Amino acid sequence: MLAPVSLRAPHQGTAMNNSCVSVEDVPLNGFHRKLTVRSAGGSFVDGYLLSMIGVVMLQMSSGLGLNSFWEGMVAASALIGIFFGGFVGGWLTNLLGRKLIFFVGPVIFIATSLGTFWAESAVALFVLRLLVGIAVGIEYPVATSMLVEFLPQRDRGPRLAALALLWFIGAAVAYVLGEVILRSGATDAWRRALASGAILGAWLFLVRLGTPESPRWLIGKQRFAEADAVIKQVYGADFSLANLPEQSKEQKLPFSSLLCSGYGKRMFFVIVFWTCSIIPVFAVYAFAPKVLAALNVAGDMGSFSSVIITLFFVLGCLIATRLVNRVGRRKMLIYSFLLSGLALLGLGIYHAGNGPLIVLFFSLYALFIGGAQVLTLVYPNEIFPTEIRAFAVGMGTSFSRIGAAAGTYLVPVSLNSLGVEQTMYAATVITFVGLLVSWWMAPETSSLNLQEAAALN
Repeated sequence: MLAPVSLRAPHQGTAMNNSCVSVEDVPLNGFHRKLTVRSAGGSFVDGYLLSMIGVVMLQMSSGLGLNSFWEGMVAASALIGIFFGGFVGGWLTNLLGRKLIFFVGPVIFIATSLGTFWAESAVALFVLRLLVGIAVGIEYPVATSMLVEFLPQRDRGPRLAALALLWFIGAAVAYVLGEVILRSGATDAWRRALASGAILGAWLFLVRLGTPESPRWLIGKQRFAEADAVIKQVYGADFSLANLPEQSKEQKLPFSSLLCSGYGKRMFFVIVFWTCSIIPVFAVYAFAPKVLAALNVAGDMGSFSSVIITLFFVLGCLIATRLVNRVGRRKMLIYSFLLSGLALLGLGIYHAGNGPLIVLFFSLYALFIGGAQVLTLVYPNEIFPTEIRAFAVGMGTSFSRIGAAAGTYLVPVSLNSLGVEQTMYAATVITFVGLLVSWWMAPETSSLNLQEAAALN
């Protein structure tokens, strides 16, 4: 591993010989910051679009006359779409490169958000939300792979974690803006709330213009001259392929190798902990008003509490982003599952408690699950090599959404048949499964460069 070197950002100009400096050891420069906005912007839009459905669910259900079956189907449709989008996005990102697929999500966001304004049936809404999910599924592998393959080592964890933080900020904005739109008095307010995502999709498309291709992907495709040109563009004329700690020869790692080698074990870890961390979260976002109403927190108090809980999700991710290097990946993941699971257990035990107590337990869950949430984007990007990184992230995204979609669909069923107490206990069990798997399998990668973190040894 190349030793860290103290130097100014290359684009500012430097007279020293950079022939032995790894690009993973240079300071953060303007390009890195801009790329963070371009990648994290996708997470912000994802959080906004996926969460807005929970804000408008009651009004939308009334407007279209949805029964409990179609409520569950519409809520789960985006998660089903993410399952397919993760597979397709990971495959296309490895096949066609990060740069081209970077624009697929924004285009779909614009088209589907506008389409929801004129949706007149549950089927049409289901299809449009399914397409939204496909776009979100594509975003995960392409945005995270693009970002991690440019970032310096010390900034890798916090910047990847920031993508999860921006997801929850997008969700918080959806809850606040959604409530504002719904209270405007317009008869089609829920349609306007869903269609507002088109504005964010257009912004995301524009801000991503000018993004270069990943040099690590170009090297894997034997396009060395193009990779060298990108490195010089980003880091300065003194830098070249010699400064990139990456294998120069493409490694053929097909799907069978991913499963049969040590990467199969890593994939199992990613899928299980990712699934266990998002099932309760997506259930909360899709049915927050219903869950809170079942816990005797309804009306304006329920709407206000939804916003408060979402802000605690943001706070939890912000704290985790700040601590991910200091605490380490493994410890953060274990404690996140442990403390958030105890909060869910408290919701089950005190389900008949007063409103403030319920909101407190919900807020504690939102705060503590932040560690696991940010690591869903850190771990899969660190522990797989470039040749299969995007595909592995897509696989993790897809399989984790099977459980999330099933859990989201079953929330209204569980509330109606089992009651809120048993529903909260089920969420607790899922969270503790994530705890056990993390304690057994979670590696520590915070002190490793990207090549070392992805190596099986």
